[in-house]
Parts: sequence; C-alpha cells; structure tokens
Amino acid sequence: MIELGVQSCGMLTSAGLSAPASCAAIRCGLTNVAETHFLNRQGQFFTGCEVPLDGNYRGLPKLARMAAMAIKECMEFFDNPEEGLEKIPVFLCLAEADRPGRLQDQDEYLLNDIGEFLGVTLNNQSRIIAKGRAGGVQAIEAAQNCLSNGSYRHCLVAGTDILVRQPTLSLYEQTNRILTEENSDGFIPGEAGAAVLLCPLSRSRNAAISIKGIGFGNETATILSGLPLRAEAMVQAVKNALSMAGMDMADMDYRICDANGEQYGFKEATLTRSRILRKLKDEFDIWHPAECIGETGAAIVPIILGVASAAVQKNYSPGPGILCHVGNDDGLRAAMVLKSLI
Repeated sequence: MIELGVQSCGMLTSAGLSAPASCAAIRCGLTNVAETHFLNRQGQFFTGCEVPLDGNYRGLPKLARMAAMAIKECMEFFDNPEEGLEKIPVFLCLAEADRPGRLQDQDEYLLNDIGEFLGVTLNNQSRIIAKGRAGGVQAIEAAQNCLSNGSYRHCLVAGTDILVRQPTLSLYEQTNRILTEENSDGFIPGEAGAAVLLCPLSRSRNAAISIKGIGFGNETATILSGLPLRAEAMVQAVKNALSMAGMDMADMDYRICDANGEQYGFKEATLTRSRILRKLKDEFDIWHPAECIGETGAAIVPIILGVASAAVQKNYSPGPGILCHVGNDDGLRAAMVLKSLI
C-alpha cells in the first residue's frame, strides 16, 4: 500500500470550531462539558460536550453542517478551494448501523446534504463508511486504494457523529456506560465533525505527518461480553500496522487512542503495550482527546490525525513515531502507525 501524507485538517468540537482551536484546547487539557437538555433516570440533566453552532441545528442538519465545515476547512489548503472538491472523493465515516440511538436515514441523505451546504456535487466515488470509530481507519484504507491507481491526487476522509441525543443517552445509561454522579466508569457523550485531506506521500506538499501502516483485528471479549479481556485483537491490529510500516513498537514515541474514560479502553491499551513492547522505554505517553471533547464516535480518527499533525507542526510532539489505535463496541479494532515529516 502507498504511504499517505496528511496535507490539511478540519475540525469542529465542543472545545473549538476549527482544527487549530480544538487542538490547542486538547493540548492544554481544556474542556467544555456542560449540562444538556436531556434528563437521566434520576431526573438530573446529562452532561455532555456539544458543538456550539449558530442556529438551532439538530439531528441530520447538524451532522451535515459539522462535516461540511470540517471539509471546507481542509479545502483551504488549495488556492481555489471552491473549484476542487468535485474532483476529490470523500469517504465519510458514520456511526455503526446498530449504534444505540443512531439517527435514521443518514446513510441515504448525508452526502447530498453536505454537498448542498458546500454548494457542490460531491465526487461520484464518495461513499459512506458506517463502521463507527474503527471505520476511520477503514476509510484510510479506501483512500489508499483510491489513490494507488493514480486516478486521483487527493482524497478526503471525514467523520461526523452525535451522541448527545436522548435515545442514545438513555440506551447507554441502561448499560451503565454514561458518566454520572452514580457511575464513575463511564464516558461523557460528545459530538464532532472532522476531516483530513490525504495524498500520496510522493506528491505531498508540506505535510506534517505520514500514514505508514494500518492494521485490523476483531475482538471477542467486547465491553459488554463479560469475557476476560486479553486485547488479542488490538495486539493483532497494532502488529499488522507496525509490519506494514516496517517498524517496531520500540520505534514508537507516544500513542493517541480513543479511550473515553471507561476502564475497558485503558485496560486494553495497557495490555496491548505490555504484550508487544519488549524494550524498556523511559516514557511512552498516551494521549486521549476524548478527555477534553467527550466521546465523538465516528469522528475520532480524523481528530486523532489532526491532533498528531498539530503536535508535529507546533513542535510539542514527543518524537517522530506515533501509534494510534481505536476500537468499536462490536469488537472491530484498528491501528495506525504515523511518522513525523518535520
């Protein structure tokens, strides 16, 4: 597979309405957690990380607007951004089909809605990848395939998701997944839109990071399975990504993951490290953006790429080797190996 360069990023989160603003907030550990309009079983308001858009956007219009604004920010890389989007396939990451409280009809209408907001007709190779958090890495694989034959110079990988909805909150609350005063082992629901502009590394211009390897696995000991977790699938995904990159775990300087506050995610990350890393490292930090912006679902992979790119550009990256990993509730696991180009 060809190595990809990350040319530009776009991001809307509860902490900022652009990639620079969001990444600065994440770097500083700032958050924007506030009471929502939705009630839990105790009659108290859920807390969440909502994106503060002008206008009363809810549901599909908000999903489309967040994705479109992130894509528009990415396109500022070009001198004439309004002229180029029709020539760039968009791989749009959405929540899994069986995700609790998932908005209906988003697979059918969202690409058209995004195009209408941007005033263009999206490229006919654009498509939906409704595979949740790990779907972002599947979208990168699709972009690699699309770019490898030379038909396109660039691809966009975007993600948009909303977990701050009453049906979603209620269903996750029933399984004790939401962080509340009574449950400390839970996540803060969030929402976000994010996108990255990718191209073959050989054609990249001033890219800060490259994607050198990706890998996948399928976990049977999922968060609700009750089975003992050994991180078998994440270990497989990370090993596959490292193998594709031609690198070793010891070559990685830090990690960025989708851990959202639940113990399961941190345990999986710890087990993965202990089962692969065979050399002593004085420091091997792990970053988890959800600490600041909440659980953002299918938007997390382009967010992770944006955070890594900003860290390299602003010279606060702990080193050139970056390991990223994400996982779905249904067991799908995915990993990426990134490399600083600066």
